Amino acid sequence: MTSISGAILAALGLGALPNAALQTDVQEITDGAPVALLFDMTSGQTLYSRNADRRFIPASITKVMSAFVAFELIDDGQLSLDQSMTMSAAAGEEWHRKGSTMFLDTGDEVSVHTLLQGITSVSANDASIVLAEGALGSVDKWTKRMNQTALELKMYDSHFGTPNGWPDDGKTFTTAHDLQLLALALIKKHPDKYARYFGKEGLRYNGYAQANHDPISGVVEGADGIKTGYTNQAGHGFLGSAQRGGARLIMVTAAIDNEPLRAEIARDLINWGFDNFERKTWFSGSKRIGNARVQNGMEKVVALETGDSVLIALPLSAKVAPTFKIVYDGPLEAPISKGEMVAELEVSVPGLPASRIPLLAAKSVNEANALQRIANAFDRWFG
Repeated sequence: MTSISGAILAALGLGALPNAALQTDVQEITDGAPVALLFDMTSGQTLYSRNADRRFIPASITKVMSAFVAFELIDDGQLSLDQSMTMSAAAGEEWHRKGSTMFLDTGDEVSVHTLLQGITSVSANDASIVLAEGALGSVDKWTKRMNQTALELKMYDSHFGTPNGWPDDGKTFTTAHDLQLLALALIKKHPDKYARYFGKEGLRYNGYAQANHDPISGVVEGADGIKTGYTNQAGHGFLGSAQRGGARLIMVTAAIDNEPLRAEIARDLINWGFDNFERKTWFSGSKRIGNARVQNGMEKVVALETGDSVLIALPLSAKVAPTFKIVYDGPLEAPISKGEMVAELEVSVPGLPASRIPLLAAKSVNEANALQRIANAFDRWFG
């Protein structure tokens, strides 16, 4: 990995000041959460992290992956919201009113739309099974698809043994970092379906009205989901999101002792993320940042640029500014296509974990011909 922090980049940063008071505040807020993560989706920065890569049991937060898989199948034309599915005899025997439920009975015919409402609003275990069997033929095929999707999202520390998070002797696990990736993909790839199915007050079905246990939607300004989880072994967890003033935050908490404490931590943590940071546009539009070295190309360097405007979250309580560093595995090997992601811009803000923004090649670089290779070799010998 090559890093560059030359004069141009130094000029972009204004220096660094300690920010300990802000960190003390958030550590007190999350004191009862063994796992906690707050991610600024707008800037791509992690605002707070505690044990973000520690594996834990997600319990019903697992259902977020089931919903995501269903959304993907719908977009691919393999599933439709008005498609009707039936609770099989086997599913009814095992899952009839087992744990969280939307009170399905064997032989009930339910639309995919209603099943998704049950999964996302009242954490219905029975709906998750009916959807899995109805969409792909079996629970095993559904969980295989869940794990394939997890790999595609780079959720490398996650595995799903059930569609609903029911205890399975540790086969289902994840991390806060991986759940952040899942929420990010869910909101970015399926914004309309996310708005339609998550953050609702509850569900009335089959004569039963049930409330959503989401501790922030309808309580915290801008909160719009997404999913709680609880079992005796897992404790109380929450994957949540809120949007306010053009900024969107994603939060993860896990292994909390009780539901009231989970609600308090969730509300205070998401408010801390909005109240203590301002988002500034640091680079407007596509901005040329620097160069990366190239080997075996018709040119020795390629210019690097951001793909879009770069927003950065900065603490309000201290006068701090980001510093920047270009990082890439280099020198880059030609050919390189214009717009290809070839490097990253590492953004460091005092008191926060460093974040990275993709950098793209500003132009194409073709492979060197024989004459240019000889010239390049002379350059390396005598340059």
